[in-house]
Amino acid sequence: MATKLNLASKPFSNRSLPWAVTALVVFVSLVSLIFILRATSRANARAVAIQNEINTLNQQEQGLRKQAEAVKNSLSLEQQQTLAATHTLVDRKRFSWSRLFSDLESALPGNVKATSISVRGVATRGSETFAELELKVVAKTPATVTQMIADMDREGIFHAVLRAQNLQRGRGESITEYELDVVYRPRAGAPIEPVAATPAERHDNDIAKGGSR
Repeated sequence: MATKLNLASKPFSNRSLPWAVTALVVFVSLVSLIFILRATSRANARAVAIQNEINTLNQQEQGLRKQAEAVKNSLSLEQQQTLAATHTLVDRKRFSWSRLFSDLESALPGNVKATSISVRGVATRGSETFAELELKVVAKTPATVTQMIADMDREGIFHAVLRAQNLQRGRGESITEYELDVVYRPRAGAPIEPVAATPAERHDNDIAKGGSR
């Protein structure tokens, strides 16, 4: 069997390859580090700018609060009551009562009858206008009212909470009157201001004062 021997005093080797790989790794690392430093610098600058904007807005808010408090303190008790009454009147004027009656009629099932509706208040938060109602209905079974309340919550226009119930007898049958606290929020896009004076809207003043339907 023949045996091959390497008798060279300096065996062949590629000495430049490790240095080339090392140089390439170092170059890529430096480029990556530069990109990371630039990105970090931009992110820090953006964070500082946002924080400055937040501080400015907070200062403006505090200034506006102080101005509002100063104006409020400058008003007499009678003027403050008049201002509150004015806001309430504006909210009521913007509210569509005919829309309320239409939505309520759609929400009540055929075997539930409304006996009284009282409006405790109307308010506007941002672009949303809502009313707090006291609603009395009559039905033959509690399950009917429970289902009605669940359907109201699911639709999202009315949120009703049962407050009390009173058994009533008459004409050979027993029915129960249920008192409900209701929050009414018209759907987005619903008309806010009445367009024409309808019979329902002419009855608004009585309802707003706690009248019954």
